Amino acid sequence: MSAKVRIELDPLGIVLEAEKGTTLESLLAEYGVEFPCGASGICGGCRVQVLEGAVEPQEADLLTLTGDELAAGYRLACRIHAESPLKLRVEQWSMPILTDDTAAVRSTNRGLAVAIDLGTTTIVAQLLDLYTGEVLSLKTALNPQAAYGADVMSRVRVSLNGPELTTLIRSFLEEMIAGLAGARAAEIVEVVAVGNTVMHHIFSGIDCGPLAHVPFHSEHLGEQRFTAQQLGWNLAPAAVVRFLPCLGGFVGSDILAGILATGLHVEPKLRALVDLGTNGEIALGNSERILCASTAAGTAFEAGAIRMGMRAAAGAISHVHWLGDRMQCGVIGDIEPRGMCGSGLIDAVAAGLDMGAISSAGRMTNAEREIVLQMPVKLFQPDVRELQLAKGAIAAGLRILLAHWGAELEDIECLYLAGAFGNYVRPESAFRIGLLEVPADRLVASGNTALRGAKLSIGVEHFPVLNMIEHVPLAEDPQFEDRFIECMAFPAGFNAAAARADSTL
Repeated sequence: MSAKVRIELDPLGIVLEAEKGTTLESLLAEYGVEFPCGASGICGGCRVQVLEGAVEPQEADLLTLTGDELAAGYRLACRIHAESPLKLRVEQWSMPILTDDTAAVRSTNRGLAVAIDLGTTTIVAQLLDLYTGEVLSLKTALNPQAAYGADVMSRVRVSLNGPELTTLIRSFLEEMIAGLAGARAAEIVEVVAVGNTVMHHIFSGIDCGPLAHVPFHSEHLGEQRFTAQQLGWNLAPAAVVRFLPCLGGFVGSDILAGILATGLHVEPKLRALVDLGTNGEIALGNSERILCASTAAGTAFEAGAIRMGMRAAAGAISHVHWLGDRMQCGVIGDIEPRGMCGSGLIDAVAAGLDMGAISSAGRMTNAEREIVLQMPVKLFQPDVRELQLAKGAIAAGLRILLAHWGAELEDIECLYLAGAFGNYVRPESAFRIGLLEVPADRLVASGNTALRGAKLSIGVEHFPVLNMIEHVPLAEDPQFEDRFIECMAFPAGFNAAAARADSTL
């Protein structure tokens, strides 16, 4: 019998047993530790603090973590081997996951249904009564695939080596559904899932190879349908499991669901829908037609590539205000800050622009190339560059769609912000940094439109809106690179210090 090692997670109060000598990523991913670079040891996103026990720093720790972090006991979880008992502080515990409380459309049928928003990072599932439309129960979770990398391209690369991710997510969703339904699992007649194209392909067992290289076109974007029996799920054998159709490239069924949820396709005035994440998805349209596109925004909006970045969890700086002489920070949980989440990053850069500490070119104006937000949390020059790349991609994507439409930014009556990040980001800051170039009073936080749209799709066999939607491949647009370079700059302010910094570039 192999030896076991005791691993205690603080502040969760959870005790695990690991096979001696194994690395910890497979155990810790379930409890909020993320591995943005797929456990390759280069990003630092999986850092944990060793409170008890001894873990000598490895080469990756020395290259990635600061001297102060190493001295405080921080190590990369992907490099820790379970050799002796350990007590670890998990940095990103208690992450809130955005749900949706709206009811489903009532049906004359009896039975239960499940709606699932299968995100790259998080999963939300709801159990619904078909006859009343009532939400009976809810479960949220981190996507267990996060142990293989934070972004969709990491998942694509892993999927090319075999069906491991398909098996993993199917098994995980079956467990979630069992937890939702309990003794009523046999009453479930339909499961509707939505997600981006990579999640669609991996769940459905479709080859992700075409998504791994230019031009990123897949021939299998349509709805995928299974019976519970085909999936080996412990439901009524004939229960139908549907993954709704994608719209093109990396624009998935989550955006189709978002279009349905916001009614983008029924109003005559021009409106837009933007889902800000590692895979930024954009839709622009009205009751006549809809254009959509995706752009690789990276992990900046989720703070994955930020030096002191973390999920929107306890200890994360989520909001920053420049009060004229100092920074005022809002920290989730009202505790000592341990990092910043995506909304805090955008606020911090907006504040840095207003105070003249960051130029419109993105250069910090002080010699240290860092800004103290609230000790020990700082914003560093590379963090600003990461945000510039992400916001440049989104802004350029929207401009390209407007050019294809023949419209201007001021023609957009309303821009819906989908997803958790869109729900928490301050519109004023998004506008200040040029992420969303629509006035703040036209930005509408719309919540979990993917889940809401999935609920609206239960029992719906056909989607006429698909005939209105055109996918625009940004990588093939000759103007995209120029637009992207233009959009990397921050809107110019009137601060003399920032102007002087720009003139030295």
